[in-house]
Amino acid sequence: MTDVTRGWEAIAGQFATIRSDIGADVVRRWAADLPPGGSVVDIGCGSGRPVALALAGAGFAVSGIDPSPTLLAAFRRALPHAPAACETAEASGYFGRRFDGAVAIGLLFLLPPATQAVVIGRVAQVLQPGGRFLFSAPSVACRWTDTLTGRESQSLGEAGYRVLLQKAGLRLVEGYEDSGGNHYFAAVG
Repeated sequence: MTDVTRGWEAIAGQFATIRSDIGADVVRRWAADLPPGGSVVDIGCGSGRPVALALAGAGFAVSGIDPSPTLLAAFRRALPHAPAACETAEASGYFGRRFDGAVAIGLLFLLPPATQAVVIGRVAQVLQPGGRFLFSAPSVACRWTDTLTGRESQSLGEAGYRVLLQKAGLRLVEGYEDSGGNHYFAAVG
């Protein structure tokens, strides 16, 4: 049987313990371009810390999707009124609705390239017209082994993500770096 969490359920407790607030500042800056009180789906939401909590604290209506039951239970404890679904990003029903924004922090590069393309396409379908998408990945194309799960990770780099975003009807508009040296891509529909 395939592990749909790609190793994350096995290390969920460890991940929740070590997850820092790095990146919350980038998410808040990005969210400044969303409609006040707008809806945002956090894809690969984990425990909700720091991304969903930063968005909810800024007044956004946050929904979370994560395939790890353990991490999703922590998300539900942190944001008890937020809709949450235990699903993979590529197979999610996205609550049968559309969003003003979507974030996928620390997720896409953990997926095989073909699955990354599927997720980007799915995100484009659930964004409102003019909706915004923020995701993290190294700005250069590269491969490495994830230190927590031991699985291969792959960034398609700026050029690769620009192509996938364009095919999905999204346009890359900005890039950010956080205090931990992580790169973020911002796209708009």
